[in-house]
Amino acid sequence: MPGGSQYQGPAEALELYTAAVNAIDSEVKGAKNPYTSRNGHMFSFLDKAGSMAIRLSDNLREQVTETYDGAPVMQYGSVMRGYVSITPELLENTEQTATWLSRSYEWIGTVPPK
Repeated sequence: MPGGSQYQGPAEALELYTAAVNAIDSEVKGAKNPYTSRNGHMFSFLDKAGSMAIRLSDNLREQVTETYDGAPVMQYGSVMRGYVSITPELLENTEQTATWLSRSYEWIGTVPPK
């Protein structure tokens, strides 16, 4: 079953997210809650509202925040440490989003496997 097959959020957001993930030769996992992972660590996801979050090092997260007006990610009333939100405008730019996903993929590869 392909990732996002039961996703109930905006179809356009899922299409854009999937395109960016495919551009880095990764795969979307999770039927209802689309996400990517490496070595047991999630490094991006798409929430029910169609907002994308990406996990980055402190320096890279700061760059996204400053360059693209990224913001901390809130889930269930708590800030998700290490994640930054991707603006809808950035998500629409598959090439740029894929660049940041690739950086996230490389960075998460330095974290010991779960």
